Amino acid sequence: MAGNSFGKLFNLTTYGESHGPALGGVIDGCPPGINLNLEAIQDELNRRKPGQSKIVTQRKEPDSVEFHSGIFEGVTTGTPIGFVIKNTNQKSKDYTHIKDTYRPSHADYTYDQKYGLRDYRGGGRSSARETACRVVAGAIAKQVIQDVKITAYVSRVGTLGLDKNYQEIDLSQVESNIVRCPDAEMAKQMEDYIKEVRGKGDTVGGVVSCVIQNVPAGLGEPVFDKLHAELGKAMLSINAVKGFEYGSGFHGSTMYGSDHNDAFNSDGSTKTNYSGGIQGGISNGMDIYFNVAFKPVATLIQEYETIDKEGKVVTMHGKGRHDPCVVPRAVPIVEAMAALVMADFHLLNKLYS
Repeated sequence: MAGNSFGKLFNLTTYGESHGPALGGVIDGCPPGINLNLEAIQDELNRRKPGQSKIVTQRKEPDSVEFHSGIFEGVTTGTPIGFVIKNTNQKSKDYTHIKDTYRPSHADYTYDQKYGLRDYRGGGRSSARETACRVVAGAIAKQVIQDVKITAYVSRVGTLGLDKNYQEIDLSQVESNIVRCPDAEMAKQMEDYIKEVRGKGDTVGGVVSCVIQNVPAGLGEPVFDKLHAELGKAMLSINAVKGFEYGSGFHGSTMYGSDHNDAFNSDGSTKTNYSGGIQGGISNGMDIYFNVAFKPVATLIQEYETIDKEGKVVTMHGKGRHDPCVVPRAVPIVEAMAALVMADFHLLNKLYS
């Protein structure tokens, strides 16, 4: 199985399955001499872990990370950083009913077609539990680029949207509620809606918005390795993501060029920022901002029709512990993937200096 590594200089390779003994990863290319705040890394994992509130999956996992290499007395050595996150609360019997059947909109059918077999326990390698490894690496990447500030938040759950841009809201309030929406009134509506959806055995999607501030100009490579292209790849690699837009996004297609162009100030900054902080695939020093769309979770705790390996139509009922809406727990994952991209380009730029 290829495709388990991300990044060029700051490179992450992950391994493990949802119901295996552990997940883990190897980070290669992390510079030496960085004093790591290990508590901050665990704090990021705690933001993503299951069972943290009443509106997410109730699987109870401590998600404690153990570092096995690349760190000596709290300082990176420049050698590969190996880490493990043990699985402690698997309930594999919850998935025996799908051993020979395919859940709609899951990776069950495609894995069988590609590999000829699959780990049906929680989706195996296709499970979003793999993203815990990304959060560890992203937390370290944040400490490589300490001056860059990355903040993600929930801006939409289903039809409930926070119709404000990031400059109109207090980003310090993201962690003030379990939805991670930095608007108390909207967060309460979203929480109630997620509970209502869960009570019906259904799921709902949403949008995570992200802002990257204090970005130096000059990050990104022209043509194929544009900064926004790598951010897009990073976000689209996250489970359940169906869309990515940065800057003015799709709205920009409705505007006149005379309105959309970002006029310069004398210091090189721009009066507006429809470009989303990136021009020609390279950062221009303005804030980078983007939206990531997540589909509704595919596992429904209700009866539905599907097919088995023989192509016969069968009736199933979803089991297991699942999120009714993934976006609250996806916030730290979006931040982590953004950090991996920014750290990689930061190191690439150092090659030119």
